[in-house]
Amino acid sequence: MLKKVSFSLFFIIFLFVSPLFALEQSKDISPDNPVISSLPEEKLNNVPKIIENYNSNEIAENAVQRHINYFTGKIKERFSIWLARSGKYLELMKSILKENNVPEDIVFLPLIESGFNANAYSPARAVGYWQFIASTAKNYGLEINWWKDERKDPVKSTIAAANYLKDLYKMFGSWNLAMAAYNAGEGKIQRALDKSNADDFWSLLSTRYIRNETKDYVPKFIAASMIATDPQKFGFENLEYHKPLNYDLVTVKSPVDLEVIAEASETSIETIKELNPELRRWCTPPYMPEYTIRIPKGKKEIFQQNISQIPEDRRFVLDKYTVKKGDTFKKIAKKTGVPEEVIFDLNDMESIMPLKEGKTIYIPPKWKIEMDHDDKIISKKIRLKVKKDIKKKSGTKVSFKNNKLKKPNISKSIKTASIKTKQDKS
Repeated sequence: MLKKVSFSLFFIIFLFVSPLFALEQSKDISPDNPVISSLPEEKLNNVPKIIENYNSNEIAENAVQRHINYFTGKIKERFSIWLARSGKYLELMKSILKENNVPEDIVFLPLIESGFNANAYSPARAVGYWQFIASTAKNYGLEINWWKDERKDPVKSTIAAANYLKDLYKMFGSWNLAMAAYNAGEGKIQRALDKSNADDFWSLLSTRYIRNETKDYVPKFIAASMIATDPQKFGFENLEYHKPLNYDLVTVKSPVDLEVIAEASETSIETIKELNPELRRWCTPPYMPEYTIRIPKGKKEIFQQNISQIPEDRRFVLDKYTVKKGDTFKKIAKKTGVPEEVIFDLNDMESIMPLKEGKTIYIPPKWKIEMDHDDKIISKKIRLKVKKDIKKKSGTKVSFKNNKLKKPNISKSIKTASIKTKQDKS
């Protein structure tokens, strides 16, 4: 107990003298540092500089070693893929973290969150490199709707993560607690601290106030960071890192198909999609009068030359729907499978209101729409609900095999799931 009190007093005094302790990136690491004194000599330089003392906590030491063994053993092949993929984003994300006064070592957090995969999804529907749930993403300025999901944007999502983690650090005064709160939520960590009278993350490991997943989160980050800092010392040799993300930015003044952008950039549509993973559909968002998009480095000049020669009616492809008697936007959405707000995005409201028989409205071209992961989840949920409702009413089992039951329309649920509606924009 005396040892714990002494350490806590020393830590408080040290923070008072140097409040930016956790942000210092130039601090030397040496065998005399008590934070790392128990680590093997050859691994001392692998310790991320933001990590607070864990060697005095046996549970923490065991947890870190357990995850090192896991990453270098059972999932070594998978972790190698994550490390290789990180090469594409480390430089970019480090610069963003530095600009936002967040320790650069935080850049390794996506290793344990997503494996640096833009399309990573969790069971809780957290998405992207930094695994934001929709509500937190919205709070930190990320837009999510039918057209795009900025949790998949490597720049915008990293800015949002930096701001969120910085707020958590201000709340708890510790990067370990900030990361734990990033995993579990700030409310749960604050309640755990209050109930346990703990003043640091490691003291929470022996309590029942946080989940095992959160107890493992910081040790997992430490293990992943140590390996990523010097992979060869942990048995990861001959890694072929992806080339750093490099691109030019161009701004289009009206909606443009990604195929047209690829054509004007003299590259493939797969490359354009890879550079702009936040875009969910075949085009730039039509409700935005301007959109800045990434194209391969060195292609800006040729893009501007080529796009100027492509007629405007070829740049953005739409389908048409002729309004029938008795149609409403809700009915049209149900017929076409297009959410109402998407119809509003594609049409000038003054020209289509009031909605009358014979009028033509624009809708997305069916042959260009591909269901992404969110669409498939929503569709699956609706199918299960329809199946459950029919079974409840009829008392019989319902099968979707061989197209015996018509696939339900998903527009209403997509609309509900969308964060940014037409009304939000106005």
